Amino acid sequence: MNNEQLFRILIEQGFSKGDVTIFDKYTSPDFIENQHGMKPQNVEGVKNAIRYLHKAFEDFSLNIEDIVSYEDKVWGRMTGRGQQIGQFGPMPPTGKKIEITVIDIMRFKDGKLIEHWGVPDRLAAMEQLGMKPPPKFIMKLMALFR
Repeated sequence: MNNEQLFRILIEQGFSKGDVTIFDKYTSPDFIENQHGMKPQNVEGVKNAIRYLHKAFEDFSLNIEDIVSYEDKVWGRMTGRGQQIGQFGPMPPTGKKIEITVIDIMRFKDGKLIEHWGVPDRLAAMEQLGMKPPPKFIMKLMALFR
């Protein structure tokens, strides 16, 4: 099995279907998680995040839109979808549907996932659920890019 196939299995079986046991089969004991805010930054953190997402969002799924493989890494641009039925961060259940972009990079070694970077568009998720950042915060954020 090549790295792109492994990426697809981990996204489709693990993240979309919520089968966290797939990570036991395809993750190295030396695995490192680099996604900001994920605790712990190991395979248990990934499993916890998947369980949390499936508890917060009914029919949560990640659909792979683009995928690129090079050497030991695979990059994927995905669309994450779901309807909020449980607590999500500070947001109580709203019943609202979200659709966000997620970028994932996975590094593989000897047929196992050894490192992961996940970049979900959390701001878009919060906005779609009705949580708006204060205008002063937005102005400060925009000033960083001038």
